Amino acid sequence: MMKRSWSGIGAAALLALALSACGTAGQGKEQPAASTGTEKPAAAAKDAAAPATKTIKYLGKDYTVPGKTDRIVIAGAMEAMEDALVLGVKPVGAITVGGKFPKMFESITQGVESTGEKMQPNIEGILKMKPDVILGSSKFPPEMAEKLAKVAPTFPVSHISTNWEANLLLLGELTGKQEQAKQVLQKYKEDVTAAKAKLGDRLKDKKVVSLRVRTGNLYIYPEGVFFNASLYADLGFTAPPEVKAAKAQELISIEKFSEMNPDYIFLQFSEDENKDTPKALEDLQKNPIWQSINAVKNGKVFVNVVDPLGQGGTSWSKIQFLKAAVEKLAS
Repeated sequence: MMKRSWSGIGAAALLALALSACGTAGQGKEQPAASTGTEKPAAAAKDAAAPATKTIKYLGKDYTVPGKTDRIVIAGAMEAMEDALVLGVKPVGAITVGGKFPKMFESITQGVESTGEKMQPNIEGILKMKPDVILGSSKFPPEMAEKLAKVAPTFPVSHISTNWEANLLLLGELTGKQEQAKQVLQKYKEDVTAAKAKLGDRLKDKKVVSLRVRTGNLYIYPEGVFFNASLYADLGFTAPPEVKAAKAQELISIEKFSEMNPDYIFLQFSEDENKDTPKALEDLQKNPIWQSINAVKNGKVFVNVVDPLGQGGTSWSKIQFLKAAVEKLAS
């Protein structure tokens, strides 16, 4: 009985010595981290700690969304497409124009599925994408907004230019890029200050107008819409009475526009918006009434200083337009 007990003690001692040797054999050398498989449980624990849902406030309204919003779908909101471009966010689904993704969005649409055209989202296709959240448009009729909301929590992203900062911050919050969004906004404000200093007062009394050619017609916009917010609110130019009186996108005859007689014109022309009148811009430039305008006579008409698909009062558009406009106005 005593012999058996001693054998057990001896075995235990030998085992302890062996373990001790293993522990000290590598002393003085940096040991590689052991792959114990604890990384996955830790990640799982982190996911488990994330709330099932969270509340996001956007333009004064609370929206309940999943705790993780990795699968973002953009349907109808070109504003959100521009924000995604600025923040480098690649959505699961995005808007096509004429059945394809515009070249300006190439960096965020590689391998991305189409959600349909701007005002014609493909509900069935979006459903298959299994989105965590949908960035729709405030322009959608109620019935379309309701259909999208049945698929996933849907934000009616504002098309009003004065809400561009809120739009960018919304995408930042959904994607964990809040700080990047704030930095973009801060830099824009700094660039506006620098631009105004560069231009000084020499253009103070000049009449500057943004104009759009659509379906072969000329359109002006209200003071806070399209690129007007950049010209009047940011750079401080005075909006002409016709612009101040406009309530929405407003068709204007060439005769009436010539009476405005602006000194500088920023004109946007897209072939996609003038399919039935592809030579509309060319015909306009040949028109004697157009040629009588000060901006035209002095070579101060700037066509498509940014991609014509740019929405104007949106993050990417504002950033690019400010840079281009100051360069043109200062020359």
